[in-house]
Amino acid sequence: MSAEIIPDLQACVLCEDVRQEASGQQTLVGIIGMIPAPVMPIGFFKLCLWSRWCGGVGEFFQQSLILTPDDDEPIAQSEVRFSLPTLEAHATNVHVFGGIQFQKHGLYTVEVKIDNALRLRFPLPVVPVQAPT
Repeated sequence: MSAEIIPDLQACVLCEDVRQEASGQQTLVGIIGMIPAPVMPIGFFKLCLWSRWCGGVGEFFQQSLILTPDDDEPIAQSEVRFSLPTLEAHATNVHVFGGIQFQKHGLYTVEVKIDNALRLRFPLPVVPVQAPT
């Protein structure tokens, strides 16, 4: 049995939806860099976190979270186990956060962990905007 090699996180994108095409390819819809919020709280039926892992070998556990501006608790989290049988393999994971609600404006944080080790952390600003008249 070969030794486990921790994979690289090739890409990670927060979006509104991930669609599976007839060709087997995936389409990311509504890529999110920030959330404009005229009123609070603001809710989403679903948000998706698309991630792709490569360059590793073994069995792994991915955990994805969205943390409050105070980083004290997750408002959403999702977990998945996946495997990479060879160094040439890749794994694409889609975490679906359903019924998510942001209670206040601020700088939320998205975290991606593999086997409980932090691999990526990026900001998700929820910013006030004036409502259209």
